[in-house]
Amino acid sequence: DLVLIKNTDVQAARLGNIIHAMIMYRRKLDREEIKPVMALGIVPMCSYQMERMFNTTRVPGKETDVLQHLSDSRHVAVYHKGRFFKLWLYEGSCLLKPQDLEMQFQRILDDPSPPQPGEEKLAALTAGGRVEWAQARQAFFSSGKNKAALEAIERAAFFVALDEESYRYDPEDEASLSLYGKALLHGNCYNRWFDKSFTLISFKNGQLGLNAEHAWADAPIIGHLWEFVLGTDSFHLGYTETGHCLGKPNPALPPPTRLQWDIPKQCQAVIESSYQVAKALADDVELYCFQFLPFGKGLIKKCRTSPDAFVQIALQLAHFRDRGKFCLTYEASMTRMFREGRTETVRSCTSESTAFVQAMVEKSHAKADLRDLFQKAAKKHQNMYRLAMTGAGIDRHLFCLYLVSKYLGVSSPFLAEVLSEPWRLSTSQIPQSQIRMFDPEQHPNHLGAGGGFGPVADDGYGVSYMIAGENTIFFHISSKFSSSETNAQRFGNHIRQALLDLADLFQVPKTDS
Repeated sequence: DLVLIKNTDVQAARLGNIIHAMIMYRRKLDREEIKPVMALGIVPMCSYQMERMFNTTRVPGKETDVLQHLSDSRHVAVYHKGRFFKLWLYEGSCLLKPQDLEMQFQRILDDPSPPQPGEEKLAALTAGGRVEWAQARQAFFSSGKNKAALEAIERAAFFVALDEESYRYDPEDEASLSLYGKALLHGNCYNRWFDKSFTLISFKNGQLGLNAEHAWADAPIIGHLWEFVLGTDSFHLGYTETGHCLGKPNPALPPPTRLQWDIPKQCQAVIESSYQVAKALADDVELYCFQFLPFGKGLIKKCRTSPDAFVQIALQLAHFRDRGKFCLTYEASMTRMFREGRTETVRSCTSESTAFVQAMVEKSHAKADLRDLFQKAAKKHQNMYRLAMTGAGIDRHLFCLYLVSKYLGVSSPFLAEVLSEPWRLSTSQIPQSQIRMFDPEQHPNHLGAGGGFGPVADDGYGVSYMIAGENTIFFHISSKFSSSETNAQRFGNHIRQALLDLADLFQVPKTDS
C-alpha cells in the first residue's frame, strides 16, 4: 500500500474503491487497452503474463499442478473470521459502484454467524504439501456442496481476505514495516488462499496489501496492476469527509452468500496437518523491512553509475561483512523483450565486485583506486544485466541443457553440480512507475514500499529492494531463524552501512537518516 499517506480508516470503503478499480483494470485488459511497458522507453515488452492475472487458480495435482484460467468471473471469494463468502461484482451487466461494494463488504463484516466445522482453517490446505492437498481435494471436494463451494473460490476473479488486525508503517517505529510485511507474506497460514493468482488483503484500519502466487507471473506484472489501482483510488475515486465511498448505495442488492461446507473429521485432520506444516515454515521466517532515508537514485546518479549496480555492489560488501565470505548471488532480470519471456539470472557476485569488496575491507587503498575498482564492478554488472535481458544469459541455457540431458538419459556431472549449488543471496529489484497515474514530483509521499519473498537457501538471505524516487530506498530482507549463520536485521544494518560507505567514496553530500 501507499505507506506514507492515509486515504481512509474505513475497511469496507477502502475495499469498495480498490476492487472497483481492479475490475476497471480487468476490463481494460480484456479490451486490450493497456499499453505495453517499454524497455528503455523504446522496446515494447511482452504482456502475455497479464492475461492470467484474474480468474486464475493453481490447481494441485499428485505429480504436477495446473494453472486453471477462465475467460471471465463475475464474483470474488471473501474470507472473514473463519467464514467464506461469495460476493457478486455485477448487478445484471453493470459493475457495482464503489459505494455498493462498500455496503456489501460491510454486510460481511457485520455478519455474526460462526464458522462451520472445518471451515476456519480450510485454506491451510493451500499452504501445506501439494500432494496432500491434491489427495484431499479428490477425496473430499469432488462432489456435493464441498465441490460447489470450492468452485466458488477457484472460479473467483481473485480472493479477498478481511483481517481483524491493523497494520500500518509508522516511520517513528521501525518494526512496524516488518510486521506489516510479515502479515502480508503469510498471515496466520489459513487466512490466505495461496492458490489464487493473488489475494487482496485488507486490514481493519483500511490499509491493504497483496499476496501473489508466483507460477503465473513475475513481480512487475502484479506491480503494474497495483500502481493503477492505488492511483485510481487516490486521484480518481476518492472518499467523503468521513472516509466512505462517494454516492449512495443501493440497499436492494442481495447480500453476499455464505459458502456451505460439509467437512468430515478425516478432512479436518488433513487440514490441521497442513496448517502445522505451514505454521512451522512461517514461524521460521525472519523478515526485516526498512526505509533507507539518507539517499535514493538522485544521489546515486551523481556517482555516474546505475542505481541497480550501486545497490548490488553494496549487497556484496554487506554480505562479506556479515558472513566473512562471498556467495553465489542471484538477481532476477526480465526477459520480456521476447515472447512469453519470464526471467534470467544475473550472477552478481563477479570477480570485479569481489576485487572491490576485498579492497574496501582491507582499508589500505586510496579513494581514487577504490572508485576505479567500483566503476569496473558496476560496468561489469550493467553489461551482465544487459546480456540477461537480451537473451544472452547463462542460467536458462544451462537449465534447458539439463532438461535435454534428462530427456536423453545422459548424465552430466557439470550440470548436476551447477544446478545444485544453493543461491545464498537471492535478490530482486522491485519496479515502480511503470504507468504514470500522477506526477511524483507534486506528490512525493505517494510511495509504496514494494514487496518481498522468503530466502531460497536455508542458510541464505532473500533481498528485494525498491529505489522509490529520488531520495529513498525500501529494503525487504528475509532469512530463517533456524540458521545460526544468518540474521535479517544484522544484514540490514550491514546494507545501510555499505550504502553510506559507497556514497562516501564519491564524497557526495547526503541527508541524515
